[in-house]
Amino acid sequence: MPPLQFCANLTWLFTELPELSQRIYAAAAAGFRAVEAAWPYDEELLELQRARDATGVEMVLINTPPGNLRAGDLGLGAVPGREQEFRQGLEQAVQYAQALQCKRIHLMAGRVPLGSNRADVAQDMERIFIQNLTYAADLLSKKGITGLIEPINTRITDPAYFLDSPHHGHVQVAQVPERNEPDTPGELNFSYLWDVLERHHYQGFVGCEYHPLGGTAAGLGWLKEYWTRKEARED
Repeated sequence: MPPLQFCANLTWLFTELPELSQRIYAAAAAGFRAVEAAWPYDEELLELQRARDATGVEMVLINTPPGNLRAGDLGLGAVPGREQEFRQGLEQAVQYAQALQCKRIHLMAGRVPLGSNRADVAQDMERIFIQNLTYAADLLSKKGITGLIEPINTRITDPAYFLDSPHHGHVQVAQVPERNEPDTPGELNFSYLWDVLERHHYQGFVGCEYHPLGGTAAGLGWLKEYWTRKEARED
């Protein structure tokens, strides 16, 4: 069975370094061959390009801009009245993706508007999301970029997020319930889950989206163990 491909989510890992470009170098030094990031838009694109080119790591995934985080936004794809902002953000995401040779963009649905009842607005939000996804699919297909959607757990992670049905998406991992490294004590047996993904010939990336207990590099023993185990199998 081919080994799984892990990518470092730089929004969560190596946050001891302030700049995203610095985290790219750190991820490469730790052995990652691929990285992803939620929103790279606060950093100069040229600096990110330099880091990517110098390390040779693949930029696997970025998100569309979230909107106004301070006002409670977390994406705009399904939010009523924000269609034009979503399209402007999509254009910016495409610009960054093309410059960084990133082939995937997560099209963020967004949250149920504050003060609204989910049941009351669900039909309208679904209609808007489908319209925006249709627009995005047409644009991204011309650019050679794949659009992804990511259902988010509304029980613990974000109760207000609109898209909460996990039928499709990009695999991301963290231990339950504290969202730390996969080998910390918790509910999930990741050795078993790695085997399940391998048996199903999962060819995508496994995004490492967790809170490191200490330094990021110091907590990568689980990944080094996986790599060592795979090398031993192949010998």
